[in-house]
Amino acid sequence: MFFREFPDQRLSVALPLFMLRLSTCYRIFPRMSVAARDADSASRRSATVLSLCLPSDVLLYLLLPMNADAFGISLPEAGILLAANRLVRIFGYSYVVRFYAKHGDRPTVMLAAVVSALCALGNSFISGFWWLLILRLGWGLTFGALNLSTQALATSEPGGAARRSGTSRAIIAIGPMLALPIGALISLHFGPRLIFLILAFFSLAGLFIAKGLPKIPHAMPSPGGRRFKAPDSIAMWSFIEGVALDGLFIFGLSLQAQSVLGGNAVFIAGVLLALRYVSEMLLSPLGGRAADAFGAVRMLVVFSGLTTLALTAFGFHWLILGAGGVLILRALQLPLVTTLVAERNPGAGRVQALAGNAVWRDVGAGVGPLLAGVLLPIASPSWVYSVAGLAVVVSAVVCSRYRGREAVA
Repeated sequence: MFFREFPDQRLSVALPLFMLRLSTCYRIFPRMSVAARDADSASRRSATVLSLCLPSDVLLYLLLPMNADAFGISLPEAGILLAANRLVRIFGYSYVVRFYAKHGDRPTVMLAAVVSALCALGNSFISGFWWLLILRLGWGLTFGALNLSTQALATSEPGGAARRSGTSRAIIAIGPMLALPIGALISLHFGPRLIFLILAFFSLAGLFIAKGLPKIPHAMPSPGGRRFKAPDSIAMWSFIEGVALDGLFIFGLSLQAQSVLGGNAVFIAGVLLALRYVSEMLLSPLGGRAADAFGAVRMLVVFSGLTTLALTAFGFHWLILGAGGVLILRALQLPLVTTLVAERNPGAGRVQALAGNAVWRDVGAGVGPLLAGVLLPIASPSWVYSVAGLAVVVSAVVCSRYRGREAVA
């Protein structure tokens, strides 16, 4: 075909022109594919580190309330410790963001893996509220750094960002999914402290994986303005989702396990919590692909409406249907928010916007257990969870209605 374009030219002229066109193609397309492959690889690597470090945190949610005496604390103190890691991120995330933006992923994630190992080691040997509080504050900032890295790397290339976000969430879920039932079994036979010593070595393994991450600093907007901004519609949805699913729902699920399951409550509760991460591993990639195919905003509204129905069913004691539905829909929604934040905050504002959205999610997840502790003893669960579900879908509709104005702002 090419030589037909040069019917009057000799082969010595046509062949160099053909090679020039061929070389031009190879200069353009491989660079795009290499960038996409690098983004995929870095995103998976960062998610693997978080998957190795996260189990030492999620097991505390299972073991600390049921074994408060073994850690030398009271039950109210256990509640404070479980909330402390989220509260510290509200005030400390700005420092995490600045460190991450200045030094890049490799130093940040390596440091976070070391701190995670120290926190797990401390949970294995240290007792007493104040020492454990220091560990929880350290873990809170550590998780903030790891979570920010996974989100920033997943959205580093606009093409395929939703797919990478879903894959990242699936990888992150593997560690807690395996650790929860295994840790529950170990705690039944050897007490609640040994498992954290084992998990310290897994966090150290994350240190070596983090060595392969890029060291490139991230662009940040110029300093100035308010440090703590009012939430936009996406952040408000994240806050309400944190209250409803990471707070009210998880707290209510734990209560059901303790009141109904008897002596096997630790193991069965561990299995139930593990199902949350199984659903993330299997379904978060599907949520990301649905966002790519149909739009993140549209799928957010659809999944939020279904979440309202699932929470209502859970409140009316349809435990299997309601809880299963919530876990499935939560997993499907996780990649959507990261994608939306990146779409509406392109360029230098992306990393800061991701961190700000995570802060509001943490605020909601911290408020949720407090609301559950106050409301569930005095109010009907059907009323509490129905209102929570309604708030989720209303906030999603608001998010879809204001997308244009916020994208321009």
